[in-house]
Amino acid sequence: MYAILRAGGKQLKVAPGDRVRIEKPSEKVARGQKLRLSDIVFVGGEGSKALKGPGKVSVQATVLGEIRTRKVLIFKKKRRKQQRRTKGHRQAMLEVQIDAIEPI
Repeated sequence: MYAILRAGGKQLKVAPGDRVRIEKPSEKVARGQKLRLSDIVFVGGEGSKALKGPGKVSVQATVLGEIRTRKVLIFKKKRRKQQRRTKGHRQAMLEVQIDAIEPI
């Protein structure tokens, strides 16, 4: 069985046992903490006929740790004005392991 969930403006296909990276939520989370992801778009696979539909399924996950992605450089320039600006951004992510896909 697999589920497509929405996390951080992106959709991810997950199955039990998968390790995925999602954008870090605003509340604090600790390593080993259990998360319940409930923004499920679709559920598929064997035995999933009774679980289809939004708001009927949740995904249980365990936090493995916090990471940060590679730096993305933002470079702005105004030509013929000698005006340049460089800025960087590193997105905070959570690495989680999917434990189960179950009905609510």
